[in-house]
Amino acid sequence: MSTPHHPVAIVGAGLGGLTLARVLRVHGVEAAVFDLDASATARTQGGMLDIHDDSGQPALRAAGLYDAFLAHVHAGGQATRVLDKDARVVLDIPDDGTGGRPEIDRGDLRRLLTGSLPDGVIRWGAKVTGARPLGGGRHEVTLEDGGSFTTDLLVGADGAWSRIRPLVSDARPAYTGVSFVEADLPDADVRHPGSAEVVGAGMLFALGAGRGLLGHRESDGSLHVYTAVEAPEEWLDGIDFTDAEAARRAVLDHFGDWDKCLRALVADAEGPLVPRRIHALPVGHRWDRVPGVTLLGDAAHLMSPFAGEGANLALIDGADLGLALAAHPGDPEAALAAYEEKMFRRAERSAADSAASAAMLFRADAPQGLVDMFTGAGPDGGEMDVSGAAPSA
Repeated sequence: MSTPHHPVAIVGAGLGGLTLARVLRVHGVEAAVFDLDASATARTQGGMLDIHDDSGQPALRAAGLYDAFLAHVHAGGQATRVLDKDARVVLDIPDDGTGGRPEIDRGDLRRLLTGSLPDGVIRWGAKVTGARPLGGGRHEVTLEDGGSFTTDLLVGADGAWSRIRPLVSDARPAYTGVSFVEADLPDADVRHPGSAEVVGAGMLFALGAGRGLLGHRESDGSLHVYTAVEAPEEWLDGIDFTDAEAARRAVLDHFGDWDKCLRALVADAEGPLVPRRIHALPVGHRWDRVPGVTLLGDAAHLMSPFAGEGANLALIDGADLGLALAAHPGDPEAALAAYEEKMFRRAERSAADSAASAAMLFRADAPQGLVDMFTGAGPDGGEMDVSGAAPSA
């Protein structure tokens, strides 16, 4: 049997890969998308995302999906509350409808993108295990099931632990010193009214030295909470997450002197807790031009979530790459060079902001640094996007 060939192959059906496939289709270019998930619904997609007016929103316009996106925006989701560890409200910003970062459920956004592509474009259950150059910009990609395919243009949109990145770079993500434990409180207004009041209508930051409770209200009325702790990389290994009650106690040991209403965000959580170490690629990560292959999103510039840029950069990367390829028909190398130079500059700025925000959030006088940022008394910065979804391929 001959090896299948795809002129354009995208590894990863996350937000960036799907946006690229959609923008290419808008311009009459077909692409094949390969993803390890068995289906579009095989895995939960994380929480709310704030879609920025200078990145994510222009990407959705380029994909012809902006109006559809607006129909899914979570009203009131841009509200932000900042508390200290004693539950004192130090900043409360309502959503008055004028903000430039409307919130959408990550699952709704992904469904919007997958629904914009014809059946068969996304090859589900296709886990990529590696790729090798064939010369002339062509590559062969191998799959876990023993299959393979060749392509003229290979795009790694496969997240933090990309299988495509080694074709262009030896860099690997490093632990940032912060670990998350995620928790959920469903039907919060009825089942967890105290926690619902603490979180408010949108985003919550409860911060102290070296730790924090970050949460948001989702469109289904649940609360999604991220417990952040500055800790050694092996900290999570010492917690048995198969025992939810024991895991809650272990996490709350780091919040012993915090107000009871804040501790309840973890103590009253329903279902399992989900551990997640925060990794990042080096700030300014880039590579020399390699014929026939490039990266986007976390595969290219994984960063901590503390500047709210991860999902937005994936969206605009996908759109920019699609537009560059459409603008250079017959000359993919010119398109890739133009895309990468723009992407590298943008990603370096955002990665530096993310690293600075991580240091600011959990410093000794927290939450003063965040208050200064929001009130203009400190360095400029953006909202935090702590959706933390795992790589999709």
